[in-house]
Amino acid sequence: METNEQRQGLFWDMLEGRVPPPPSAATLGWELIGLDPEQGTIEVAFEAGEQFKNPGGAVQGGFLAAMLDDAMGPALAATLPPDRLAPTLDLHVQYLRPARPGRFTGRGRVVQRGKEVCFLAGELLGADGKTVAVATATARIQAMP
Repeated sequence: METNEQRQGLFWDMLEGRVPPPPSAATLGWELIGLDPEQGTIEVAFEAGEQFKNPGGAVQGGFLAAMLDDAMGPALAATLPPDRLAPTLDLHVQYLRPARPGRFTGRGRVVQRGKEVCFLAGELLGADGKTVAVATATARIQAMP
């Protein structure tokens, strides 16, 4: 089994501080909590500030969708060879309850991985531990540009 020190690729370079995180991840306050590449699962935290609020005072749904995408995508990215990436082709989000600014926990997992097409699932929990949104996504493995 590989150790994290043996892993290569953009995702691992980011985790080990060799490259900065994407600006979108930084905006969302992306923070790794746990990762199991062999199982295709990840748990991350996000921080939604007051600037994420909609007119009703809840976190705007696009930010929640971005958090879910940034939980599911890395679950798959952690399993890829260094010369591959897997952009999201389709993202379906279901909003279950209003989400107030604060800390969120995102859980992503690879449901099924094919040679090119992969299916992902995720959930986003608020600071109170209640699920605020769930999502499914389809991603396509391709060569790095």
